[in-house]
Amino acid sequence: MFSLFRDSHKFRTMEITILHNISSPVMNEIIHFGPFNANMQKRWKKPVNSAQTRLENRTIDLKLDKLVRQHQRLKIILKLHELMLKRSSDYVSVQILARWRNAIGLNLKMGVFLRKYSHIFEVYTHHIRRNLCCKLTRKVSDLIDEESVVIKESESLAVQRLKKLLMISTNGTLHCHVLWLIRRELGLPDDFKDSILLKYPNDFVLVDGEIVQLVSREDSLGDAAIERWREKEYTEKWLSEFETRYAFPIQFPTGFKIEKGFREKLKNWQRLPYVKPYEKMGVVRARSHGGVERVQKRVVGILHEFLSLTVEKMVEVERLSHFRKDFDMKINLRELLLRHPGIFYVSTKGLTQTVILRESYSKGCLVEPDPIYAVRRKMLDLVLLGRRNTRELCLLEEEFKEKNNDIVFNRVVEGPCLGDWVIPILDKIIEHDSDGATKSINDSQWDSTD
Repeated sequence: MFSLFRDSHKFRTMEITILHNISSPVMNEIIHFGPFNANMQKRWKKPVNSAQTRLENRTIDLKLDKLVRQHQRLKIILKLHELMLKRSSDYVSVQILARWRNAIGLNLKMGVFLRKYSHIFEVYTHHIRRNLCCKLTRKVSDLIDEESVVIKESESLAVQRLKKLLMISTNGTLHCHVLWLIRRELGLPDDFKDSILLKYPNDFVLVDGEIVQLVSREDSLGDAAIERWREKEYTEKWLSEFETRYAFPIQFPTGFKIEKGFREKLKNWQRLPYVKPYEKMGVVRARSHGGVERVQKRVVGILHEFLSLTVEKMVEVERLSHFRKDFDMKINLRELLLRHPGIFYVSTKGLTQTVILRESYSKGCLVEPDPIYAVRRKMLDLVLLGRRNTRELCLLEEEFKEKNNDIVFNRVVEGPCLGDWVIPILDKIIEHDSDGATKSINDSQWDSTD
């Protein structure tokens, strides 16, 4: 009898310890098993697979992140230059520049930022107001002028890019404000509405002054940039047409973990047919075999072609959302970009998220640069110099000042100036004073001899 009581007591103490272990850490009371037990509900929850979790768990590419960070610095400098152009003078005081920090998205203090890039900004004390002023260096101003010249020279390429974008859209129309937001990415001038749209009336028509419409489609522009890669894979690597007709170039980042069954899924996705960007989209049933996957693959093809038309092959994810209705992309774009890490890379450096086309970059440099990118790369090199080689910069500025002084001196000697009529009068005064001085000297000498 005593042994039975002892065994029941052991069983009861064991049950209490188990209940204490699974009870809430906040409450000291024992919570029994039940459908509303919060500790048991955690075991039934499925893991969340959303765009935010994909963004947090993605494989980071350090080289592309570094490139995006560098381009963000250059964008801040160019935004600051646009604000400086609105001033009447070519210089701006540092106090006024400090007020523009939030407008350009700068986290540093303005003085620290200006001293950090000595090859971009020239800080000096004003000779009259005696306050610190800032202006762009001669190198940067020359590169900005060179970029505007190159953009004008490559006007035909800009027209071709606009035609391709209008051909991708469902109605052949785009809003001017959307094009204004990505004018720099497309290599368009700031006045593209007057210099391009109105200059080519046979290609573009402005509806209500704000909507651009394509006059006629050109079949010669209907080939996407991915078709050149597919043709190269088919001819050089001797791959079958079945393998390359709808395939995309895949480049996974270093350290990417390939799970079980991933290769087979990727192989089936590469073979999946889809409606190409420049073809009209028909009615696709979502319940049909591969219906949703085909629609998503078409959006991947549109985004790939859109990034191929840009200068740097990168664009902010926020800018892509403005094309969802025109390009008929009725899905979550950020989630789709994160599902294909071998084609796109989403970087979170800076204040916004930026998507990059992986195949266009190798070792942090663009594979096929155009003339506009070449000029912008020179600007980026000056940004990367920082405070290095500042001694050579000072020597170049001194040489430039000496040359300017020589030019001004030669102009004064060779040609007449506005104040030349004063010179003979001053010469007569000097001669009269010198004659009076000589007379006084002679009189003083005569008196001394007496």
